[in-house]
Amino acid sequence: MNAGFVYIWLYDVREGSELDFETLYGPDGGWAQLFRKSAQYLGTDLLRDRSKKSRYVTVDRWSSEASHREFVSAHREEFAELDRKGERLTTKETGIGDFDVVRSED
Repeated sequence: MNAGFVYIWLYDVREGSELDFETLYGPDGGWAQLFRKSAQYLGTDLLRDRSKKSRYVTVDRWSSEASHREFVSAHREEFAELDRKGERLTTKETGIGDFDVVRSED
């Protein structure tokens, strides 16, 4: 049973920009604040690599892919502004993929 939509990104952060990156991409950061404008947004996890402190993964959870797409379309300018801020903090961004959350039926 599909129980939501998740997309995952991998980031290499510029040396010395880690705290600013965590502030922007963390569960209470600028991206999450924007996403909270939608009731379909379920949360963000920010993960830091233990062996390479400048490498991070974000996991953004939504109720469905359609709700995420609609939100992005309605907030293009805000997305572009946050993207510009993030690009200054990173040396590389890689989309890992879009995933469906799978849960067994009770």
